[in-house]
Amino acid sequence: MVGSSRGRLTELDALRGIGALCVLIFHYSTRFHELFPQASHVPFSFPGGNYRVLLFFTISGFAIFFTLDRIRTVADFVVNRFARLYPAYLVAMLLTLSIEYLAHATQLLIGPVAIFANFTMLQGFAFMPEVDGAYWTLTVEIAFYFCMIAMWKFVGIRRLEPMLILWLAARWLYWLWPDMPERIVMLLVLRYTPFFVIGMLAYRVWSGQRTLRQQIPYAALALLSIATMETWDVTVVGCVLVASFVALIHGHLRFLSLRPLVWLGGISYSFYLIHQHVGFVVMLEFAKAGYSPWIGFAAAFLVALTLGTAINRLVERPAGEAIISWWKRRRETRLVPIDIAPSQG
Repeated sequence: MVGSSRGRLTELDALRGIGALCVLIFHYSTRFHELFPQASHVPFSFPGGNYRVLLFFTISGFAIFFTLDRIRTVADFVVNRFARLYPAYLVAMLLTLSIEYLAHATQLLIGPVAIFANFTMLQGFAFMPEVDGAYWTLTVEIAFYFCMIAMWKFVGIRRLEPMLILWLAARWLYWLWPDMPERIVMLLVLRYTPFFVIGMLAYRVWSGQRTLRQQIPYAALALLSIATMETWDVTVVGCVLVASFVALIHGHLRFLSLRPLVWLGGISYSFYLIHQHVGFVVMLEFAKAGYSPWIGFAAAFLVALTLGTAINRLVERPAGEAIISWWKRRRETRLVPIDIAPSQG
């Protein structure tokens, strides 16, 4: 059985590290040139970086069960996700804003109302701009969390696969009804459902709850959903993701577990939050000073790596652990039985 000896999948961290590198290269080459065509830039484009979010969503579909398997209540889930996401997000957002204002990067700045909305992490649902363009994926992740905790609460994970069929059917309904209200599309993550599904199916095999043969029909439906609604290249990416996660759960990606990739995967969330606009500011400043765009690219990478590491070590980990510890103590205190004095007379 694949899941007979479950342990930490360092290959999953390595995949996160690869995704983090892809997103950085895409933003510092293709995206930077799109936003600042007048600035000198590295002489190459990396359009394949657009696919990196699909890898991240597939990883999220796999990894969500590491949380769902440990919780007892919806409140446990909410606190766990808040502890995981918000402290690093808040610090990265404030740091990004500070650097943008100090550098007078007016093209990257947003208005005060939008900034206030960004403090909630829910700005996407209000159709407000993000402090950093990379934050749009957080709206997708939060919507995915909503769907998963609802499924966990009202249906149960044991009946997961039939629910995934309904989820994919809702995506096909969106295909047939393109004027479906946008907030419903966002809340049900209908643009990215099959990629989350691929990760979820893989986890169920890895954990020993299902066999690969049992999951094949559902994976085929996920790929069919991609093929019918997306372009051919995204369909190819979907096939690659299925093959990659089959290889992952059978231990065939251990060659990826290189220490630099695993380490980068460990800091990938903080790194992702801080890399884009801060990196743009660094590259713009180096371009203004007349330096080679390659030097600006390297400097932006080093700044993002340094700040991402600092946020991970000083904020993301300790703050997250502190919040979870506080919640466990609070929960245990509430579960302590109260001694009731025997009635007299």
